[in-house]
Amino acid sequence: MRLLPALAIACLALLTACQTAPVAVPRPVQGPPPKPRIALVLGGGAARGFAHVGVIRALEQEKIPIDMVVGTSVGGLIGAIYAADANSFNLEWTAFQLEKEDLFDFGIMNAVVGMGFAKGDKLEAWVKNHIKIALIENMKIPFAAVATDLNWGQEVVLDKGSVARAIRASAAIPGVFQPVLHQGKILVDGGVTDNIPISVAKAKGADIVIAVDISANIGNTNITNLVGVTLQATNIMFARNVEHSKKDADVLITPLGIGDVGMLDFTQKKRCMQAGIEATQKAMPSIRKAIEDWVAAHTKPVVQAR
Repeated sequence: MRLLPALAIACLALLTACQTAPVAVPRPVQGPPPKPRIALVLGGGAARGFAHVGVIRALEQEKIPIDMVVGTSVGGLIGAIYAADANSFNLEWTAFQLEKEDLFDFGIMNAVVGMGFAKGDKLEAWVKNHIKIALIENMKIPFAAVATDLNWGQEVVLDKGSVARAIRASAAIPGVFQPVLHQGKILVDGGVTDNIPISVAKAKGADIVIAVDISANIGNTNITNLVGVTLQATNIMFARNVEHSKKDADVLITPLGIGDVGMLDFTQKKRCMQAGIEATQKAMPSIRKAIEDWVAAHTKPVVQAR
C-alpha cells in the first residue's frame, strides 16, 4: 500500500519536469504593423535645390510615406510647396516654371542703403501666389523651415505662422538678401547654423530621417565680383556645417554631379532633378531597410507558455 503514495509522487514529479518554461512567440496578426514617422530633411543650396524635386518624385513613386518635411533655404521653399499639396507632379510643374527673376529683386541701392543686394519682396510674393495655404500649421504635411537669428547666432525653427515670411527668412542668404524681421527676431538663412537640420526633425518626433545634401563643390576659381565673393563664402560656411550634421541622418541622399551648379544658375533644372531621382533610386534599399529595421524593433513578441 505504501507503493501508491510513492507512485503518485513520482508521477507528479514527472509531470512537473515535462512542463516547459514560458517562451516568446510572435504576436498574432491583429492589424497592420506599426509604422515609423518618416521625416524628409531638405538642405540648402539655391539653384541646386531643383534636385529636391527629383528626390520627392522618386520617393512618391516608390510609395515611401513622408510624415514631416523640414527644410533650410531652398529646401524650405521646395519642402513648403510639397507640404502644402503633397503632390510631386504639381511640385515638378511649379518648379519648372520658377525662374531666377521670380525670386531675386537685385538693386544697387539695396546694397548701398540696405543689408543685401536683394530685398526679398519678390520671393515672398512668389510664395504667396504659388502656395495657397497661408499658415504653416495648416499644411497637409507637418512642415518647418529653419532660419538663423542674426543677432544671437541661434537656430530658429519656424513651424507656425506665415508660410511666405518663413520661407523668405529661411532663404535670406547673408549679403545676398536683406535680413528679415519675423516673430520679433532679425533672421537670415538657416544654413548659417545648420544647412541640413536633421536635429530639428528628430526633436519634432521623427523616427527615421531621410536627409538630402545638395552642397556645392567648395573649389571655385571663377570669382569675379562681390556677389561671387558672398556666394563662395556662403558655400564654404554651408559645406562645413553639413559635414557635422549629416552624420545623424538615417539615410543620406546626395545627388551626384551637381556640385558645380552655381547658386544662381537656374538653367540646370532638368539636370538637377534627374540627379535627385537617380540618387533616391540608389538609396531605396537603405530606405527600405531602415523602415524594416524600425518595424522589427517595435513589433514586440508576446511571452506565453505553450
